Amino acid sequence: MSNLWDLSHIEPRTDVVLAGDTLAAMFWNAVAERGPRVWLREKDLGIWRSWTWNQVGEAVREIAGGLMSLGFAPGDTASILSNTVVEWVLADLAVLSCGGVANGIYPTDAASQVHYLSEDSRTRVLFVEDDEQLDKALEVRERLPLLAKIVVFDMEGLRELQDEGVISLAALRELGRAYNQAHPDELRHRVAAVRPQDLAILVYTSGTTGKPKGAMHTHGGLVYTTRGYNTLIARSEQDECMAFLPLCHIAERMGGEYFALYTGARLNFVENPDTVPENVREIAPTVFVAVPRVWEKFYSGVMIALKESTRLQQAAYAWAIGVGRQIAERVLAGQPVSGSLKARFRLARWLALDNVRKLIGIHRARYLVTGAAPISPELVKWYLSLGVPMLEVWGMTETCGASTGVLPSRIKPGSIGPAASYNQVRLDPVTDEIQVKGPNVFAGYLNLPEKTSETFTDDGWLRTGDVGKVDEEGFYRITDRMKDIIITAGGKNVTPSEIENELKFSPYITDAVVIGDARPYLTVIIMIDQENVEKYAQDHDVPFSNYASLTRAAEVQALIQGVIDEVNKKFARVEQIKKFFLLDTQLTAEDEELTPTMKLKRKLVQTKYAEQIEAMYRG
Repeated sequence: MSNLWDLSHIEPRTDVVLAGDTLAAMFWNAVAERGPRVWLREKDLGIWRSWTWNQVGEAVREIAGGLMSLGFAPGDTASILSNTVVEWVLADLAVLSCGGVANGIYPTDAASQVHYLSEDSRTRVLFVEDDEQLDKALEVRERLPLLAKIVVFDMEGLRELQDEGVISLAALRELGRAYNQAHPDELRHRVAAVRPQDLAILVYTSGTTGKPKGAMHTHGGLVYTTRGYNTLIARSEQDECMAFLPLCHIAERMGGEYFALYTGARLNFVENPDTVPENVREIAPTVFVAVPRVWEKFYSGVMIALKESTRLQQAAYAWAIGVGRQIAERVLAGQPVSGSLKARFRLARWLALDNVRKLIGIHRARYLVTGAAPISPELVKWYLSLGVPMLEVWGMTETCGASTGVLPSRIKPGSIGPAASYNQVRLDPVTDEIQVKGPNVFAGYLNLPEKTSETFTDDGWLRTGDVGKVDEEGFYRITDRMKDIIITAGGKNVTPSEIENELKFSPYITDAVVIGDARPYLTVIIMIDQENVEKYAQDHDVPFSNYASLTRAAEVQALIQGVIDEVNKKFARVEQIKKFFLLDTQLTAEDEELTPTMKLKRKLVQTKYAEQIEAMYRG
């Protein structure tokens, strides 16, 4: 059980826990060292299936053999178009073991994007998850002359397919077994030939401004950073982790797959994105990494469940979370926690807080990690009050993930922590832009030397585009994106992310975009939380026929206005929201307004809803 006042059990480690100076070497060293132990788990037809290191090694060896039999050469690129499944990891490690370059494509990408990313990366082999993803690949195949083969993970519904350019993963493994038998030393030679400076993976930025750019990461940089992660917060083979974020995103690739590979932590794959809440309760991870949207959903789920509970249960929760809050405040202030307060907290856990933790699935969690977007400090304090430390990390694709991180021994809500030990961080003296330097920083953008040059300062520091501040203890705080700072018509500089985070703390709001640049006052575009607002409407007899009518209901408009009114109290008059507009379209990751990590694209939203924005300023 996590004790909020004793965080020694998550102290960082600086020793090397697994040898190898390339990802390929590190993986095969892990197989040799941990052979019969379980590494991966997946749920198949309602039953959890375990993969030992030996079983993963066997599958990777066969896939790699299959690739080599197809003529896949060192330096060739293979792309993976799939949700986060075990086969994603198997294909990735096989490509790297062959000396190839692995590139991920978001499963929500359209066929046109699959074409662009495959063409730009010079993809020779394309792994796809199922018939849905295969359709996209087949639609653009004729325009990809370098594409030699498409490999399908799941052949359900494709049994009758006869296409020389398409092969199942099972058939590729069969080819691999035969190839490896005929060439028993080839894979070992390939792994040994990979050098730290060789290109290992491409991670395409989400492309909120123009076409996606392929960030290049070398084996050496990835191994260096993976080891560095353990100096932020240590993991071990006893840890249970979850894989559910997109593996083509740097967060899951590094913080999930490669960090688990290095530390031996068990990696559990959720069934699909919709079953995350259910799977969290089943897995009960000891370490849980997620984006703010997930933490917000859990919090709002608890708040909704609380409203449906009895008055006695509500009173018990109110007292218990109050006790938790007292401890959290003392820990945050660096003050000792008295024996009597510890005793009250044990009672608070027994009475209510343990049930809340079990409802979410974090009752075994040693710590929670949040990143990829800003999070409300109040939300961090709420999880702390439950007795589970939440640590915020900050980084980007180009820094190979986490570049700063809040320390278990010194938590500051609202801060992204000091610079990680494996890189340097500074503020530009003129613009306050956060800049990073270190071996973890990427090798540049594929095929874009001018863009790469623009991304670095003259003295070699990476321009992150984030504006920040640093305190006397070296803790950084993001104040905004350089391009997102609002300057009102009255000349007032406003940081929209602070206001947006406060709004998203409400269980009824999923995302928000504050408007006001060169305007007389601030307005906001809001995406409601469909599940929670529908529940509110049903509980209050608010009639609605679909999502659009729900957003237009007077009672729902009043509900959101009430949230805005409460948030406005926390800000100066010039920073208060005067009007709002609710998006009346139910958005998914496939819609252009959202990034693959489910964040609203500020510029696109402002352009697409320009008419509605102008309406908020008329008169």
